[in-house]
Amino acid sequence: MATIKRIEDIEAWQLARQLSKEIYYMTQTGTFNNDFSLKDQINRSSGSIMDNIAEGFNRNGNKEFIYFLTIAKGSCGECNSQLYRAYDRMHISNELFEQLHAKTNHVGVLLQRFIEYLKRSSFKGQKFK
Repeated sequence: MATIKRIEDIEAWQLARQLSKEIYYMTQTGTFNNDFSLKDQINRSSGSIMDNIAEGFNRNGNKEFIYFLTIAKGSCGECNSQLYRAYDRMHISNELFEQLHAKTNHVGVLLQRFIEYLKRSSFKGQKFK
């Protein structure tokens, strides 16, 4: 794995950022725009993925980073569940649901792999040097 010097170097963060943007634009159209509680909740959960990756990274310790990556992974699951609700309420098409569901799952897989990598790593973080 390449050395990560800044949050923008983390692929999972990059993809979570893109996912958050796509979900935001999705919620601005059609009937979704009037489902205020789901609109707010899915925007918060998708944003939480990238935010928790960033917060953990900036803690400068692997244990804390792993903790925040697991929270980000949980937010992926929450976002996926909310996509089902959006689909069931007919706010989004099956095609859009499948596309965003796959992206959310992919980010979750990347986060799990990153967690496993950090658990095996002997490097404990900048604050423990």
